[in-house]
Amino acid sequence: MPTRYRAPLLALALSATVGACATVPGASPEPVTVRIVGLNDFHGNLEPIRRPVMLDDGAGGRTEVYAGGAAWFASAVASLRSQNEHSLAIGAGDLISASPLASSLFLDEPTIGVMNRVKLDFAAVGNHEFDRGWRELKRLREGGCEKLTLREPCAVEPDFKGSDFPILAANVRMPDGSTLFPGHGIKRFGSGAREVAVGVIGLTLQGTANIVEPAGIAGLTFEDEATAINALVPRLVEEGADAIVVSIHQGLVPEPGTGPNACGAMAGDLRTILEKLDPRIDLVISGHTHRAYVCDFSAVDPSRRFKVTSAGFGGTMLTDIALTIDPRLNDVTAVSARNVPVQSPGEGRPANPAFPTFEPDAAMAAYVTRYVSAAADVANRPVGRISASAPRAVPESQIGNLIADSQLAATRSAGAQIALINPGGVRSDLAAREGGTVTYGDLYAVQPFGNTLVTMTYTGEQLLRILEEQFVNPNDENILSVSDGFTMTLDPARPAGQRVVAAALDGTPIDRAASYRVTLNSFIASGGDGFATFKEGADATTGPVDLDAMEAYLRARDMIPVPAIGRVTLLSR
Repeated sequence: MPTRYRAPLLALALSATVGACATVPGASPEPVTVRIVGLNDFHGNLEPIRRPVMLDDGAGGRTEVYAGGAAWFASAVASLRSQNEHSLAIGAGDLISASPLASSLFLDEPTIGVMNRVKLDFAAVGNHEFDRGWRELKRLREGGCEKLTLREPCAVEPDFKGSDFPILAANVRMPDGSTLFPGHGIKRFGSGAREVAVGVIGLTLQGTANIVEPAGIAGLTFEDEATAINALVPRLVEEGADAIVVSIHQGLVPEPGTGPNACGAMAGDLRTILEKLDPRIDLVISGHTHRAYVCDFSAVDPSRRFKVTSAGFGGTMLTDIALTIDPRLNDVTAVSARNVPVQSPGEGRPANPAFPTFEPDAAMAAYVTRYVSAAADVANRPVGRISASAPRAVPESQIGNLIADSQLAATRSAGAQIALINPGGVRSDLAAREGGTVTYGDLYAVQPFGNTLVTMTYTGEQLLRILEEQFVNPNDENILSVSDGFTMTLDPARPAGQRVVAAALDGTPIDRAASYRVTLNSFIASGGDGFATFKEGADATTGPVDLDAMEAYLRARDMIPVPAIGRVTLLSR
């Protein structure tokens, strides 16, 4: 059954087809397949991800696959695109920022270079694209070397020209009402009776304003996602789009236990958006949750027969999508999709024979090496030693505890008693090298944002309200990491306002009437991640950059013990 109905066009197409068939048998054009490569949340991972991806082994179990790295990524994109004469590569946001040092040190210019080289056709804007402010994002799109951040632009490529691909931002409005970037684009393939057109709508989550630095998005408005999408569907139809694809930086949380090519029951903030979308949409490429899935939304609503896909995180997977378009009906008749791991063995990463292996693209490898080499002196500088590797886990992680302890130590002079850090501020495990050594590059991978530390005074009443705000989004809990001496017991199953069962400092329950000095990073201090009450703090004292605080903490002793977990107790789990 076609997914889109355009009564006048359909009637004309059918009548023309009937006439043609009556006089010239077999003259009707055959269906056209357009291959789409979907990607999301690349986050500047120029090199392979250190930890393996867990995938289904085909026998009811799980297996490890080492994946990612721009050189292998480029080969995988080319391989998938080569399956058909017509193809597109579409990104669903967060291609940049929260990146490893080799990209982030250079303002993610090399990631733009990677995407240019794989010939990305369209990219939706994501929340992390705004981490350095919208003006810097415009520079990455348009090129040039204007200095808009603390780091020097064009350090490796003096003639940085920006992205070759359009960035789409259908729901991001400037003060004059225009969109920051175009909201949609269209690409045409073939000619004559077999010409087809694919329209793409791109946008970020409306909640972007709550999860980036307010100063970087001053003057911008982030509109409702479904409203922005649906407003553009008729325009794409008028422009002759045979297929309509939405690329949105918002995601689903599939049913636990499902593999990357399944879905099961669908949860997550994207679901409520999907329920409102125009049924003429054929495909939704999504991201943000860093989950890999392929969902058939017709299982939820038979009138909305689109597939919903996501390729996980960091370039470790790509979504291989085939759109079958009938040129007679100007419509999509079938959609298939599967997630393909970008397996990249080598240098201690064994190959898994159950999955295809991609050869690294030599030109891309040389391009990446150029940036990795430029960052090497900074990345390889030893900064200290830890007693063991500190993994990133939920709801409580040893690396989160270690960071909180470092931030408390760095701000004791400002009267700090407690340090709190949001889980999104911890980007990876902290691996101990030989002898427990940690390098600056290791630290940067954990904390790539360059947030400053802020110490403020809160009443116990405000502090308890902040702890309740860890559950402000039921689909995306934000359990804070806490410094030594602070403990909290939480029960997410309780009603709102009653989820903090206990909270104490050095064994003494938090007194609602007392005052406490609390250290935060500048992101959550400004209300990021939904922690609105953090903005109510008084007597703010600005401290060092978070990464500098961590380095100083590690340098203070020959060997830093990695703190155990036990500061956070989560009931009802």
